[in-house]
Amino acid sequence: MSRQRRVVLTGIGIVSSIGIGKDAFWAAALKGKTGVTEIKGFDTSMFKCRYGGEVLGFSPEDFIPRRKIKFLGRTSQLAIVGSSLALEDAKFPCKKNFGDKFGVIIGTTVGERPMEEVIAAWAKGGLKDIDRNSVFQVSASNISANVGIFFNAKGLNCVIPTACAAGNYALGYGYDLIRSGDLNFVLAGGAEAFSHVAFAGFQRLYSMSPDVCRPFDKDRKGIILGEGAGILFLESLDSALKRNAPIYAEVLGYGLSCDAYHITAPHPEGIKKAMTRALNDSGIGPEGIDYICAHGTGTPMNDKTESGAINEIFGERTPDISVNSIKSMLGHTMGAASAIESGVCALSIQKETILPTINFETPDPECNVDCTPNKARKRPVRAALNNGFAFGGNNCCVVFGKL
Repeated sequence: MSRQRRVVLTGIGIVSSIGIGKDAFWAAALKGKTGVTEIKGFDTSMFKCRYGGEVLGFSPEDFIPRRKIKFLGRTSQLAIVGSSLALEDAKFPCKKNFGDKFGVIIGTTVGERPMEEVIAAWAKGGLKDIDRNSVFQVSASNISANVGIFFNAKGLNCVIPTACAAGNYALGYGYDLIRSGDLNFVLAGGAEAFSHVAFAGFQRLYSMSPDVCRPFDKDRKGIILGEGAGILFLESLDSALKRNAPIYAEVLGYGLSCDAYHITAPHPEGIKKAMTRALNDSGIGPEGIDYICAHGTGTPMNDKTESGAINEIFGERTPDISVNSIKSMLGHTMGAASAIESGVCALSIQKETILPTINFETPDPECNVDCTPNKARKRPVRAALNNGFAFGGNNCCVVFGKL
């Protein structure tokens, strides 16, 4: 059996409501900037919550030829732009022919928004009212295919629809494929465009905050939805060194928990399993983690459950571990969330800085973690744990380490 290769992260592409590109994103997040504004992309007058982390000023034509844009849904556009930024950051010559060793794995929750538009048009006027271009945009599987075609990535290509942990699932799968030698290069991450249906669904579940997201705060009232993309470029350590590529962090391992105890509410056993399995797979025990990028949605049950799991696993070390939730700034970008947060883990390791959890005012005894309230903090990070939890118990946690 051949030795398993070490896997590193050499490119970060982030498209978010506070900045496009990792540098713009980091500069804004460092200051605790919020990307949550009143939504302009669709009518929210019927809802109690009218706010979200919308990517305003997004210009796909800066990256994609105009003639191609009409065949791409907004989620595919976000994924292609995030991929372009990641490849540029990694200094990777993507237009070369790497055969079937260059793959694309993208996570998402809803897929492409045009599905809603096609159904609405069909219900209203029948087939004649369906925009022909939207037919090319409907399928969620097109997201990774569009990225692969655009960048000449001819290896394994798939979409992972495991909801709010989908980005971490994509990274874990990409990690396995490079470690085993099945692929040499992977664009892995998540993308999500605003969806009217998802927005209405979360409103109906009474899980939306009316104004801002307050993770771990005693007065938290729910999530704020967002959109964006987080695409990471993965390759073997040997390849990165040979190319003289920038190395942000090493992917050390991941852990899954597919325990459907409840469709919508997190279960402490499922969360603990995913975190523990990630720590075991990485070879790092609880004593090796300095930072946890929390799922931190701002819902009363999720934050309480996640905090309890952290305290159970890390015990006496819990006060020494920095925790944060960038959803306080971006909103919950669903399929893109854990992928963007993986980029944050890598940048935090490189820059020795923990981003803040904003909107924090009142400590909650049931969320007994150091959530890095309101102000960024300098500290060395040897290893970071990224938590991604999703409906149906689809949980995935990834561990990143300093090389």
